[in-house]
Amino acid sequence: MEDIIKYDGIILDIDGTIWNTTGIVAVAWNRAIDMSGFNARKVVAQDLQKEFGKTMDKIAESLWPDLNADERAILITSCCAQEQEALYKLDMDISYPGVVETVKELSDLNNFYVVSNCQSGYIELTLEKTGLTPYVRDFECYGRTGRGKAENLMMLVSRNQITSPLYIGDTQTDCDACKQAGIPFVWASYGFGKADSYLAKLKQFSDLTQILSH
Repeated sequence: MEDIIKYDGIILDIDGTIWNTTGIVAVAWNRAIDMSGFNARKVVAQDLQKEFGKTMDKIAESLWPDLNADERAILITSCCAQEQEALYKLDMDISYPGVVETVKELSDLNNFYVVSNCQSGYIELTLEKTGLTPYVRDFECYGRTGRGKAENLMMLVSRNQITSPLYIGDTQTDCDACKQAGIPFVWASYGFGKADSYLAKLKQFSDLTQILSH
């Protein structure tokens, strides 16, 4: 019987792939903007859907081009702090349908990891809130290394001696990072963005089961 384990490392993006926090985060970031005293425009969920996937410094530069670099750094740090607090208090399920159940079901035969362009602490909070902590073997992020997604992907793959990785994300940024890292990309089409090329397309996360078994 042919072994169905074609990939020894399934690496997940977070926002737009595991869950959608943008409504909650927009409220938290606007609170930080009010507290900052800066003349910075407020955000809505749709703004964040366009920005999530970039590193935090690039998000700040895109949203608030009229602020100087120091002001943007101060504001995005405050936004992240307010975001963490809001998500910590969260008592509703905002994960996409089938994500948690599918990861749990597949984890007996597949190793799951997370790589995101998020701030430090965000991955841990996501895993805690979704109940996925026991099913994710390792993770890496921009906030911890100061490096972009491609470099963090390669770092995580090397650290865990993954020989056949697969990355699941929802944006062109994810797609480009995978091209740079030489990792096959699966597009979560239900998420925030588009992708110009991909190994496979997920209309819903549970489609991953079929991809891994063919």
